[in-house]
Amino acid sequence: MDNRMKLKEVIPDGYKALYPLEEFLSKSELTATHKDLIKIRASQINGCAFCIDMHTKEARKAGETEQRIYALNAWRETPFFTEEEQAILALTEETTLIQHHVASETYNKAVELLGEKYTALVIMAIISINAWNRIAISTHMMPPLN
Repeated sequence: MDNRMKLKEVIPDGYKALYPLEEFLSKSELTATHKDLIKIRASQINGCAFCIDMHTKEARKAGETEQRIYALNAWRETPFFTEEEQAILALTEETTLIQHHVASETYNKAVELLGEKYTALVIMAIISINAWNRIAISTHMMPPLN
């Protein structure tokens, strides 16, 4: 891969502009498990190796199982995820693939299971990881070898 700019060095203030959203989400009621599922699934969809590497390591450290991480891209075909997690994953997929829009059924199911405020937090977490994915992918950020 070709070398590309380190965006956080070229425009550090622009890069840091995403930090307040991350701080807000870290202090919110969103569970660590839900945040991890959102980050990993959106990063899988977007093909962001840097973020997949980072967030799967964080998830394992927080107690997520290897089985669930490995099956995440096929979550509909497993019994491993709760109904709430399934609603979050469906919303993550449709929001990440926004050109297809978010179906009313998906949105309404999330609100029904999670409530309006928690669904709003889920949407903000999805938006945040998608922004980070786009930075990492467009600038070819590489995960460390270890």
